[in-house]
Amino acid sequence: MSRAEDPQQTYREFTDAVNMKPAELTRWLESDESKHVGWHKKGTKGGESVGHDSGRRIVDLLRRKRADLTAADYKHMRKVIGYVHRHLAQRPSGDVRDTRWRWSLMNWGHDPLKG
Repeated sequence: MSRAEDPQQTYREFTDAVNMKPAELTRWLESDESKHVGWHKKGTKGGESVGHDSGRRIVDLLRRKRADLTAADYKHMRKVIGYVHRHLAQRPSGDVRDTRWRWSLMNWGHDPLKG
């Protein structure tokens, strides 16, 4: 098993990358800002963005017992880890408080303004 597929390592990296609590992320996902950022799959005009859908899944993952997590859950966790790391590397200059960059990250469970 490669390091990237090690469930314990994946869980640790996921909980490091996702710094929003389930209730906090749920509230965020209900906001207009959350619903208006992100990439939409082809043919999903006006539908939910990939990041918004991921945010709902992250809430579910955070609320579940580790023993109940599946291989597909760990695969999604690795997707979240990769997205958060790539997106953080693209941080724009200046105040990011009210930026689409921050809002997109928050859809994936990471608020860059948290310490």
